Amino acid sequence: MTLQMNTGAVRRFAKAMKFGAWLQSIPGKLMPAPFRLVQIGSAYWQSRALFVAARLDVATHLGEECLSAAELAGRLGASGDALGRLMRLLAAIGVFEETAPMVFRNNKLSHYLHSDDPHSVRAMILLHNSETMSRPWFEQLEAGIRSGTPPFLLAHGEELFDYLDHHADFDRLFSGAMDSVESLAGNGFTTDMDWGRFDRLIDLGGSRGSKALAIVQRHPGLSALVVDRPQVVEEAQHYWANHPAQGVERLHFEAGDLLDSIPAATGPRDIYLLSAVLHAFDDATCVRLMRQLRAAMGDSGARAAVLEMVVPETGADVASASFDMQMFVGCRGRERTLSEWKSLIQAGGLALEEVVGLRSLGSILVLRST
Repeated sequence: MTLQMNTGAVRRFAKAMKFGAWLQSIPGKLMPAPFRLVQIGSAYWQSRALFVAARLDVATHLGEECLSAAELAGRLGASGDALGRLMRLLAAIGVFEETAPMVFRNNKLSHYLHSDDPHSVRAMILLHNSETMSRPWFEQLEAGIRSGTPPFLLAHGEELFDYLDHHADFDRLFSGAMDSVESLAGNGFTTDMDWGRFDRLIDLGGSRGSKALAIVQRHPGLSALVVDRPQVVEEAQHYWANHPAQGVERLHFEAGDLLDSIPAATGPRDIYLLSAVLHAFDDATCVRLMRQLRAAMGDSGARAAVLEMVVPETGADVASASFDMQMFVGCRGRERTLSEWKSLIQAGGLALEEVVGLRSLGSILVLRST
């Protein structure tokens, strides 16, 4: 029996996404080629402007008000002229709205930069533009392309996950950014798959557990066990102790290394969740983790839900191709095509039972033991 729900809505979403991508391509096709190339080459001007706005927490300070650049600068301790020019650029690309000359307010996009919004992507903006993550792109990308070595390793002398283990501030930023992935994906993962067929969700590499919580909130009979690195679990428990939420009492945590041990399934009403986990690893590590997963599942009849992007075999979209490059720059992972996923799943001793489509950037690969 399929776990897919909302089939019609998912199909309409996929068609809308294709149409949206076509619309976005029109300006580039109409623009003179030299100008388009220069525009692409200077796109980091926009990303750095957005980063500074996130650093200053402009969206939170604006709140529901319309403020002049001078008034806003007074709250932030910034130059009114310089801040006004920054805000004008961001308003020009659709982030914030200029309601009168040098007067600004939040809009639909900047709302998600508000530090207190539960769906904020501010941490993701801060992560991607931090010095730690920027140096590999700006200083070591060419060397990485020539050698095949992740630019993060070239820039910092160690792998990303080793770096996280002894850089606590960056680890907290990283965990916060991973927790905000839900906002990128939307809530399709909670509604477009039939989680109600299960009693226990085992969220592997689940960070703070926000995805698990979003699922259990919709299913009162479901509880969740979130497994992650010890420091991540400690931060998550501290966070929920200070941020009560509906259903959080059904959220439990366990520290562990997924490559060494995975909690065992107890029956067919258990389901494992790996959300944006496997894309961070190379093929050999993915196979190793899947074999650990196969051992944990045993003959219980449990399933595993792998939430990842699936890159088209040809003609990749900008989002999946960009995330794939980020995986190369930051670690030894990659975004994969369906044929690549099938090869890994088979090598890991598992079988692909179903691909559940979502009204989001990703899909859920449903796995079972062979």
